[in-house]
Amino acid sequence: MSISCHADISKNTDFQLKHNFTIFKDGKLVFMTVSDKEDAWYEIPAAKSSDTGDYECTVKADGKLGFSNSIYVWVAGMTKPILTADKKEVIEGEVVKLRCELPEEVPPLEFVFRKIKTNSAPKEKRVPEQNQNFSEVEYYVEEGDNILQFDCFGKRQVRSGWESSQHSNRTLVTVKEPFIKPTLITKPSNNVTEGDQIEFECSTVVAQIRDIEIIFQKNRTILNSVRDKKFLKYSTVATQEDSGEYLCKVEQGAVSKTTKLNVFVSELFPRPTLSASMTKLDESKDLILSCSINGVRRANFSILRKSPSGDVLLKNSRVLPIKVSVNDTGFYTCKAEVKGIVKESKPVRINVYAPVSKPTLSVVSGSPEVVLGKPLQLICHSVMGTPPITFTFYKGDEIKKNVTNDTYATFLDEDIGLNDNGGYKCDARNNHSSGVKTSNILNVTVIVPIRDASLGSIPYGEVEVGSDTAFLCSVKEGSWPIDFKFFKKTDHEVLLHEVREYSDRTIWHKKTMKRRDTGTYYCMASNRASVDVRSRPITISVILAAWQKGVIAAFVLTAMAGAGAVALWWFLRKKKKAKGPSMEMSGSALAPNLTSEKLTRQPSDGNYYSGSGYIEDNENHMKSTDESKAPEQKGTETVYSEIRKTNNGLSPKATNVLKCSPVSVNWTYKKLQKLLYNPHLLCPEGDYHTTHQPWFWHNRMLCTRRM
Repeated sequence: MSISCHADISKNTDFQLKHNFTIFKDGKLVFMTVSDKEDAWYEIPAAKSSDTGDYECTVKADGKLGFSNSIYVWVAGMTKPILTADKKEVIEGEVVKLRCELPEEVPPLEFVFRKIKTNSAPKEKRVPEQNQNFSEVEYYVEEGDNILQFDCFGKRQVRSGWESSQHSNRTLVTVKEPFIKPTLITKPSNNVTEGDQIEFECSTVVAQIRDIEIIFQKNRTILNSVRDKKFLKYSTVATQEDSGEYLCKVEQGAVSKTTKLNVFVSELFPRPTLSASMTKLDESKDLILSCSINGVRRANFSILRKSPSGDVLLKNSRVLPIKVSVNDTGFYTCKAEVKGIVKESKPVRINVYAPVSKPTLSVVSGSPEVVLGKPLQLICHSVMGTPPITFTFYKGDEIKKNVTNDTYATFLDEDIGLNDNGGYKCDARNNHSSGVKTSNILNVTVIVPIRDASLGSIPYGEVEVGSDTAFLCSVKEGSWPIDFKFFKKTDHEVLLHEVREYSDRTIWHKKTMKRRDTGTYYCMASNRASVDVRSRPITISVILAAWQKGVIAAFVLTAMAGAGAVALWWFLRKKKKAKGPSMEMSGSALAPNLTSEKLTRQPSDGNYYSGSGYIEDNENHMKSTDESKAPEQKGTETVYSEIRKTNNGLSPKATNVLKCSPVSVNWTYKKLQKLLYNPHLLCPEGDYHTTHQPWFWHNRMLCTRRM
């Protein structure tokens, strides 16, 4: 095969040019030459499959470079592979090593080895090789591989797919057996009857006795085994359970050969049957257990009770009578023996029941009460009684739940209403003939949580120093008893009073209020629902009493009057010294006028004194006598003419506040003090209260009534 590269260059006729030719296959350099001719040839004397590929060339002349298009060349066919084996003769269990080579082929390649047996399909092994043109494998020689033949062939990937070579020469390998397949026989035969003696014998012929093992087994259970021997024996008394497939296996190294044999054992007598007069019965009742074999009368019988620690023999007899107790509950079987063959019956369950005791119904939490809206869990328990016990829960006459358990059962009532204060009960029963036992009725108290606590006080808002205050804490809803607590807010919460009441409210009397009692108060209420409900706070201001204000005012006015009198005395004395006798005459002349004026201002009945000039009209306004005229007496009322004029000019906001019925009296100081603390002695019955003035304001007091 020749690959040519042609350079097509335009030049002068007499110009000589050197051409550098380079040829590539699959991107690898395979040929180079320099020529003054326009063609170069890459000669391949004998094409092989490895020459398949993409070819292209380049031409470089006078510093210029040109590239050709690539062409694909496919050399069909591959060289025939050569197969060799390391052994011509092997023993079963050994390994044969094979080598397959493809001379003159270039990887990557794939080798396929074949193991050929007579009358069976060849077994193949595929081995890819990326870096070499040969491959090696090992074959394990199995049992039955008497004469083996091997061959191989190679494959390579081309553009159109895979291409395969011819098959190699076949290599023959002879296989020898290390031992023959074992022989398994039974004596007297493989069909026997229960009670017969049966003997198994397994043997083989071996070339080398060392490291050989014979195993005898039924199913997966090994019955007997020997080493470094050619035979094995095993004997037993045949039972029906001995029927089945037996296997004899001979192993040496990696070689294993087996022989199987089926044995059938005929039944001598059927399996016995245990029957009970009753399987469920009350304690202290009579139970009869009897064992029998269908068609066989003579046998050795025994009755047993099953136990985790082993069977307990009750009696070597066909029949066993028992007066049962609860402890006799369990499984029982019987055995029968004929000619040394022992067979056991299927177990029978006997249940002995003690009657259930009267159940007790209680609340799981302990206390027979529940908070409204919360679930209630009940437990029904029977101290005595053989399980399983069926418990039935009732709410009123309605069945709520059935539970089967050992000694107790629980019930969760999630639908608790305000009227669910009782009516729970439960029943208990088991398989004892005594029937159902019923618990006592359980009354459950429904606790209503506290709702909407509120706090009030009398008086409300402002309280005079030294007076008493009544605090009222009440709730809108809640079960009794209720715990009430009164607090005052400071830097920290201060508990002032607490009490438990069987009522929805309580009153706390706080006596002799002081200025330091001014502050914010609230109350808290709780009951067995364990939820604290807090009221909104109220503010109490402790102020001075009216008489305390009067004392303070009197002290101030007395001080002012004393200072004025001193000043007046000093002024008159100074003036008297300046004017002399004429001033003294004037003073004496004025004295009668002052006396007469004072007398005319006194009322004739002597019931009140208006010298202070203090006026309280029906609009609760106060005016001094500097702005008023002399009063006019009309019956029992005291009316000031100036007040009538003033009423026409009053603001509407001040109307209809107080209506006054003034009563003015002249009292001694001691009598006035008595009225200050007992105003009811002066005012009439009804919705009146006393408005009093300090004693130094001419002992005037007024009774006023709220409109």
